[in-house]
Amino acid sequence: MAERFRLSLAQSNPTVGDLTGNAALARKAWAEAKAAGADMVAFPEMFLTGYQLQDLVKKPAFAMDVQRVLAQLAEACADGPAIGIGGPLPGGAKPFNAYFVLQGGKVTAQVLKHHLPNYNVFDEKRYYHAGDPSGPVRVGPLRIGIPICEDAWFEDVTETLAETGAEILLVPNGSPYHRGKMDMRQAIMVSRVIETGLPLVYLNLIGGQDDQVFDGGSFVLNPHGVLTHQMPAFDAALVHVDFEKGPDGWQAVPGAKAALPDTWEADYRVMVEALRDYMGKTGFRQVVLGLSGGIDSALVAAIAADALGPENVRCVMLPSRFTSEVSLEDAADVARRLGTRLDTVPIGAAHEAVLDTLGPIFAGTEPGITEENIQSRLRGVMLMALSNKFGEMLLTTGNKSEVAVGYATIYGDMAGGYNPIKDLYKTRVFETCRWRNTHHFDWMKAPEGEVIPPRVIDKPPTAELREDQKDEDSLPPYADLDVMLEMLIDKEASVADVVAMGYDRATVKKIEHLIYISEYKRFQSAPGARLTERAFWLDRRYPIVNRWRDDTE
Repeated sequence: MAERFRLSLAQSNPTVGDLTGNAALARKAWAEAKAAGADMVAFPEMFLTGYQLQDLVKKPAFAMDVQRVLAQLAEACADGPAIGIGGPLPGGAKPFNAYFVLQGGKVTAQVLKHHLPNYNVFDEKRYYHAGDPSGPVRVGPLRIGIPICEDAWFEDVTETLAETGAEILLVPNGSPYHRGKMDMRQAIMVSRVIETGLPLVYLNLIGGQDDQVFDGGSFVLNPHGVLTHQMPAFDAALVHVDFEKGPDGWQAVPGAKAALPDTWEADYRVMVEALRDYMGKTGFRQVVLGLSGGIDSALVAAIAADALGPENVRCVMLPSRFTSEVSLEDAADVARRLGTRLDTVPIGAAHEAVLDTLGPIFAGTEPGITEENIQSRLRGVMLMALSNKFGEMLLTTGNKSEVAVGYATIYGDMAGGYNPIKDLYKTRVFETCRWRNTHHFDWMKAPEGEVIPPRVIDKPPTAELREDQKDEDSLPPYADLDVMLEMLIDKEASVADVVAMGYDRATVKKIEHLIYISEYKRFQSAPGARLTERAFWLDRRYPIVNRWRDDTE
């Protein structure tokens, strides 16, 4: 009879800093794995503490608490399968990013992360010491090599493990989503399998943490890169993988393969999960947002209703004398289709009162953007008052195109605690609304069907802060603007590169200028779901004071 080893993979959602709660999740999965006859249950990178910890990981009291909870977990799970779980290990000035193996009531092995990522959202060289590559860990009959996340993206660590006797590779990850990430992961892991000839388990976190969403999608590969198991994206799961030893070594017995979402579903799911976890992990249950009758706020309302349920979403229409009847009708239609509450709070009288108050000081000047923005700031005041009064988190609704060029009023429509569409360019806002109208899944809590009226999607975008205002009065058409923004921001292209695509140099220079002078607004903006590798905040860090401009021809 072939020698067998059952490895249970716990794809689960920890909360940063909730050591007791994360340990309880681990104990629950361990008990299920024990009942299933597992030899070991594995958890992702930094599962015990949640991820990413940023400077919290350097706090001595936190480090002591982690070791206390880790020891308690080992003792509580002494009689049953081994546990593999990630967490920080004290190391002097900085800790190590470590993976602990618990057996028989104690920590029997600890593996230290060697390659520390220092790009995009990662800054691990600031927070951790790099550990030396180590050999495999024995659990029962099996020698398990454990390259932690980034260590599996380089061939040196996995080759060392193979050369020192590893029989399978277990890769615990805290890998956040961005578009196209799953294809990248699988391609790299197939390379490691082909190089080493060993089966590989890729185990990833799920859940939201601030702007990032860990999307799961764990999988198992046999030698030659054959996929044997595919766990679902975004959902918690505990999967038992059986390995059998044959003439060619250990191999995984094929199991279930979940279908993975396409890009549109994945992006939307990230925005929903980011908001859902940001709310739940910070203790909020309900949200409030301004519903203008425009497409951005309609999409945010749909995301909120899908994340929290329509009963937990308060939409507020805040009309001024410039608000059209069409906008009033469209806002009401969105709320009706989604099933959310809609309150109306007119700001006309308040706007007139502020203009009267400032009138003596403004005397002799021409009315302009200052008077327009007072309306936006009054809306922010009203919405924040509702947020404070009823304990509802205020959602802000600016898309990435607006955030990029500063087409938003600071302390006005930028007010809020979270922005689900912060990393979604305007052209993708349109397409995402069309996608949501034709797709519905079990994880969506709002009704299925056409929840965003076609008229909202098709009408020209406007802030309605003056008569007959349109976004294109001061910006290029979004189809052109977004191409320029993707080149200048996402691809860090030069002005000359963009002009070579056929765009007017003066227009490109204007957009470049708007990007740079709006940095101070982004610095004060609400966090939002990360969808790309160049999301505003940790992916793209520019100085606020910056007088350099690209003047190359």
